Amino acid sequence: MSTLRILRSSSLPGAIQQEICRMILDGTFEPGDKLGEAELALQLGVSRGPIREAFRGLEEAKLVRFTRNRGVYVREISIPEATEIYTVRAGLDDLIGRILAPQITEGQISELQGRIVAMERCYSSGNIQEYFSLNMSFHDRIAEMAGNQKLLEIYRRLMNETLLIRRRGLTRGGGFSVSNQEHQLIVDALATKDPDRAALAMTEHVRRGQERLMKSLQVPQPANTATA
Repeated sequence: MSTLRILRSSSLPGAIQQEICRMILDGTFEPGDKLGEAELALQLGVSRGPIREAFRGLEEAKLVRFTRNRGVYVREISIPEATEIYTVRAGLDDLIGRILAPQITEGQISELQGRIVAMERCYSSGNIQEYFSLNMSFHDRIAEMAGNQKLLEIYRRLMNETLLIRRRGLTRGGGFSVSNQEHQLIVDALATKDPDRAALAMTEHVRRGQERLMKSLQVPQPANTATA
């Protein structure tokens, strides 16, 4: 194979996977929507082979599901499964806060503060799509700053699944207007270098995110799942 063909065979499916992720992220595809192989190939200007490879990667990331003789669909997360996801995420965020707080640097605090400012601009302009992307990046960066690669790997795998539910909580559960205030509380807590305070701020943000999701679904929040 030529260098160009090797490059295309190794990078094209990944690029397509990222593009489909982006379309799920911005609401182009909603949970339950069917992903047409032929339609996406035409839209993205590629053959169907890389689309199929991208679908396999998306299935591994738990963003799509294959249904025999019917095709590929964006995954739908049930309410019990969403509750489990938020419970696990709360535990991971608690651990991340406890690891990061004692070692966080002034430069890292400034970086996170800058991300909050950028999200505030998106909120002020009503740019929900960009806000959501920055929101995901903000949490991923905090996990990365903790410096534990295994924890980061597990966290990112779980966060892939939350792509399918978090946007709904922000846009339909009233979270768009308050989420960034909670981000500021997280950064303020991390700046104190107090592990307990940082862990509490992070898990409280997860708890409120879960409440917003349940509100968007118009489902009463059970008392035993309100905290994590």
